[in-house]
Amino acid sequence: MKCLNLFGIFLFAQCVIAQNNVSDTIVLKDTVQNLKFNYKQLIIPTVLIGYGFIGLNSDQLKSFNSEVKEEVNEHIDEKVTIDDFMQYAPAASVYVLNACGDAGKNNLKDRSIILASSYLMMSVAVLALKDITKEERPDGSSNNSFPSGHTATAFAGAEFLWQEYKDKSIWYGVSGYIVATATGVFRVVNNRHWVTDVVAGAGIGILSTKVAYWIYPYVNRKIFTSNKTKENKVSSMIMPYYNGKQMGCGLVMQF
Repeated sequence: MKCLNLFGIFLFAQCVIAQNNVSDTIVLKDTVQNLKFNYKQLIIPTVLIGYGFIGLNSDQLKSFNSEVKEEVNEHIDEKVTIDDFMQYAPAASVYVLNACGDAGKNNLKDRSIILASSYLMMSVAVLALKDITKEERPDGSSNNSFPSGHTATAFAGAEFLWQEYKDKSIWYGVSGYIVATATGVFRVVNNRHWVTDVVAGAGIGILSTKVAYWIYPYVNRKIFTSNKTKENKVSSMIMPYYNGKQMGCGLVMQF
């Protein structure tokens, strides 16, 4: 119950911020905003992912992971499951903000497809790496520790929140990244992941959302716009008829 309350408080806070920032005139945007590819945006997620991969074979980083685990087990007895809910909070807050009247960068269709694309790429990467690396969890429950899926989900949502609202207020994005970071911390505190798992998950989540924003304008133009154009070229007409004995209707379609 405490976990649900904290989750609700975060979303409520986002809604309050939205009501304080919304203008009198809300402009609905029907097209996605192009984000030009910038290699500099790859630096942070690449460093995070690289750190995680190095940690798989580095004795020094493995030792650090073990030291953190020992500290956690020594000083923290009670485990909490708030991270199961927190991982979705940053992405959910985008829809809460829009519902409160503070429109983000993209409309409902565009941002939903972008988020779905991000989650798809992130999930494929995380599941594939878990299966390949077979890293044992700190609690010994299974061999699918690397990378952290919860953390990847949280950071994908945090980057989603940042992209949608960074032009309005940086505090939206900052709050999302704070929640995402806390999610990663709880995964370590709950003895479910090593530090390197969490760091790599953060990088994968951020990168997935960035890539989703970069490719969507092209996907939208090539697929969705193309399909819409084809649909507009199709015309149809329904003609009723009665020949004195029978009654019915005919359908004529022109492509």
